[in-house]
Amino acid sequence: MRRHSVIARLGPADTTRIDLRVPDSVATQVRFIDGKRRLGFGIGQAVERLIERGIVPAEIAVDLMILAATVTAADTRISRATESQDSWTREIDLYVPVQDPSAWATAVPLVKRALDFLTGDRWEVIVRERHERYRQLVTRPGDLAATPHTSICLFSGGLDSFTGAIDLLARGEDPLFVSHYWDASTSSQEPCARVLEAVYGPMDPRHVRARVGFPDDLVRGSAPEKTTRGRSFLFFALAALAASGLDGTPTIYVPENGLISLNVPLDPLRVGAWSTRTTHPFYMARWQELLTRLGIRATVENPYRFMTKGEMLSACGNKALLKSHVADTISCSSISKSRWKGLSMRHCGACVPCLIRRAAITAAFKSDPTTYTLDDLTARPLNSKKADGEHVRSFQMVARRLARQPSPARILVYKSGPLSDYPEADVTQYAAVFERGIKEVAKLVKPVTVRPK
Repeated sequence: MRRHSVIARLGPADTTRIDLRVPDSVATQVRFIDGKRRLGFGIGQAVERLIERGIVPAEIAVDLMILAATVTAADTRISRATESQDSWTREIDLYVPVQDPSAWATAVPLVKRALDFLTGDRWEVIVRERHERYRQLVTRPGDLAATPHTSICLFSGGLDSFTGAIDLLARGEDPLFVSHYWDASTSSQEPCARVLEAVYGPMDPRHVRARVGFPDDLVRGSAPEKTTRGRSFLFFALAALAASGLDGTPTIYVPENGLISLNVPLDPLRVGAWSTRTTHPFYMARWQELLTRLGIRATVENPYRFMTKGEMLSACGNKALLKSHVADTISCSSISKSRWKGLSMRHCGACVPCLIRRAAITAAFKSDPTTYTLDDLTARPLNSKKADGEHVRSFQMVARRLARQPSPARILVYKSGPLSDYPEADVTQYAAVFERGIKEVAKLVKPVTVRPK
């Protein structure tokens, strides 16, 4: 195991001495400004595109974006396999320059709490004052255009985000859509945007995409890490960057069905590291608290937190449009693996997101036009010890448990994280959406034969 220190620096003048918390940790320098004073690694791209649309981000939101990019550098370029004792939990210190360190005094512990929960690692965040040459990183143009946007919507190219976008546009709202793109898992963003454009008008003025990523060899002696548990921290920071430049208190919409948002571990082996928490209610509450402490006026909201994925699709404001283009979206956790088998890029059909997707589309539209590597779940017995049968078996087991005694739903929803930020009525609804979501998937997997081979 090696502890890592990732040091974010601005331009060439940023030569501040950094005294590492752990002197023998592996230090990695990431320089975010080149000689032309443009923020790199996709942040400058995002800022420029926001300003083109009449939105000037606040400096503290730029600090947050640099922090999020530094998190991304660490999360995607420090291998869990070689850099941790248990092949999962890494120990990472981040050193980040900010305009006003005093504004971050109460926010830093909150960032640590959110990141520890999100990724399962042990993070420390140390802020320092920006070098005087970089105190102002955003220049407000004199001929700034007026922006019509009063809200932000995360737009990943997944089925939930596509449904959320349709719902907002169908009821006449005009949100700014924000996207982070990097690999094949985000390749559906542009096709989905063109679909929306054909019905609701030009998307370019209301869609900002940022390509934030780092070279594979960024961290000395470590291979890249593929799990990307921290990706949503970058996604939320991008939304906050945009929200900081809007008037009033804009809403940041995070479209995600309640079952996947809770992401309750389906069996005891999937507690902790195996359960993603990208939109878990506890994590979203920490983001709301973080924005408040930083003075960024915005409200984070998941309007589908009490709906299953199938219920989302069925209630869509333009169900015909959604049904016609559901296959354009990406849900799979390993969309590129099909290429290892010599196939075109496609959903695997057997991971947790794929199974929830298949069940939801079938529930809402009766048939599913998506191409899956494992196209027919019932064509042959599946091996419960391999990827094609492991998650099917887990859904079958939890469905049988809830069928015998529904009351455990209220206990199980706490397995993936605390719900102490929410009133009793919300906890009841979270338990209910978990139970309905499991029943939705159970209809799909009930006829499937799964056994160890």
